[in-house]
Amino acid sequence: MENRRDFIKKTTLAGLGVTFSASSYARIIGANERVRVGVIGFSDRFRQSLAPSFANHAKELNFEFVAVSDLWERRRNEAEAFLKEKGLASSSFVKCRNNDELLDRKDVDAVMISTADFQHALHCAAAVESGRDVYVEKPFAESLEDARKALKAVTNSKKIVQVGSQRRSAPNYHAANEYIKSGKFGDISMVEMTWNVNQPGRWRRPKLVSEIRQEDIDWKRFLMNRPNVAWDPRKYLEYRLFYPYSSGIPGQWMSHQIDTVHWFSGLDHPRSVVANGGVYVWKDGRVNPDTFTAVFDYGPDNDKTKGFQVLYSSRMHNDAGGVKEYYFSNGGMINLDTNKISPEGGLTAGAAKEMGMQANMLAEQSLANAVKMSTSANTGGDPMTSLHVRNWMECVRSRQEPNAPARVGFNHSVANIMATTALHTGKRVTWDSVKQDMVVS
Repeated sequence: MENRRDFIKKTTLAGLGVTFSASSYARIIGANERVRVGVIGFSDRFRQSLAPSFANHAKELNFEFVAVSDLWERRRNEAEAFLKEKGLASSSFVKCRNNDELLDRKDVDAVMISTADFQHALHCAAAVESGRDVYVEKPFAESLEDARKALKAVTNSKKIVQVGSQRRSAPNYHAANEYIKSGKFGDISMVEMTWNVNQPGRWRRPKLVSEIRQEDIDWKRFLMNRPNVAWDPRKYLEYRLFYPYSSGIPGQWMSHQIDTVHWFSGLDHPRSVVANGGVYVWKDGRVNPDTFTAVFDYGPDNDKTKGFQVLYSSRMHNDAGGVKEYYFSNGGMINLDTNKISPEGGLTAGAAKEMGMQANMLAEQSLANAVKMSTSANTGGDPMTSLHVRNWMECVRSRQEPNAPARVGFNHSVANIMATTALHTGKRVTWDSVKQDMVVS
């Protein structure tokens, strides 16, 4: 029988669409044992990037897929066919109608989560509470409440959790971080970031929208703790266009780039942010902007005289500029598009002499082992994600902390949610480090 504590935990989280088996599953994986992985959400992201990345290392590290959970039977069947064709599925591969069925199984050691953006945090919490290690796609969370619950669950469980912030496994980003931390770069004075595409079909699924029926899925279970609204196939299949199921650009793209700011600077969150944007071109019924700009202030909470600004902009209707990440100091810049360190923009001898100062010009050099991230909607697997998935698989075996643990996912979620709140309210949003909460002013 369940004890009172188990019953309260199960009953409370069931109200959020998250339920657990009465006895949480936990198994110590031997060095030579196969690691059995369940797929939670057979998404485009999983099929096009996570599965190929997994395939690159599964044989060597002795991992295989044993089950899939997806609310839509069509995707469950597609998952089974796809994974068996690729030789990644066990002979006893199981299709589960929901996560409860999958997490109740005794033959699942770990899970990979690639469900709708707003579901990541609570699906992660349910998985670690049930005793599983987790690879969870970003954004880690789309609300502070969900972010807090997930981080607490991960911390209490001590399970291995890797958030899909794959830059954290790329050698060139490690090289940039080490260079900045060495002091050679000087203080970060500003960061400029863009993520521009021209893709009217990005996040659209018109064919599937016309084919799915409400009776095909459990709509209430899909909504979890979001408002109980009427069935809408676009919100189910094109959720990235609709708040509160996704923040769109911040959750999908900015989460990657703002995470590097936290990593390189050692700061967990912005001090403040303002934002603006709108649907200016793709007027297809979407709610989330096709154009978005945010300006962040970063620096230590106890010293307002130190810090730097981050200018982030993204558009979905003109790809000029592409993906750019520029870190500036008084001595030059790090260009993570070209993977070059240069004295460009640094303090020249002429300008310095006027003020009785010394010139400040960085030495030219390249970042080691450059790996770029594709902006394509159909990546077909990419080297950066492959490295990141491998890091997770190795940590599942070694029990070492992975490159992107849950805490960094929580931190990028704080920045995303602050920016989204600033966009929706038109107000400046600050972070209260004492209360660990946003302040909208």
